[in-house]
Amino acid sequence: MFDFENLEVYKFSKELNVEIFKFLKSKYNLNSYLVNQLSRAVISMVINIAEGSGKSTNRSKRNFYSIARSSVYECVSLFDIMLAEKSIEIEEYQYYYLKFEIVSKMLYNLMKSIES
Repeated sequence: MFDFENLEVYKFSKELNVEIFKFLKSKYNLNSYLVNQLSRAVISMVINIAEGSGKSTNRSKRNFYSIARSSVYECVSLFDIMLAEKSIEIEEYQYYYLKFEIVSKMLYNLMKSIES
């Protein structure tokens, strides 16, 4: 088993990734650029957690976890744009906002736990 598979933030992010892809497939009125960008950002969130866990120094690990957290912020801003465009409902926005907030806090705590 790889180290990242034991990380709760990885497990949660992976589930969120799958959920968002299903959500995007169910929405036909979304801007294709936003769908593409969100797809890449949500994958980036997950793979940077995995990649960071494989790094040999704490500094490198924190860097990748920070990149993953930046991807979380990107996802939230994309949902904000979709809400502003009235492509999604406020309830959908709030639901995913809370999920991303959880991931962000988990990543922050993970980064703090490996400070040198």
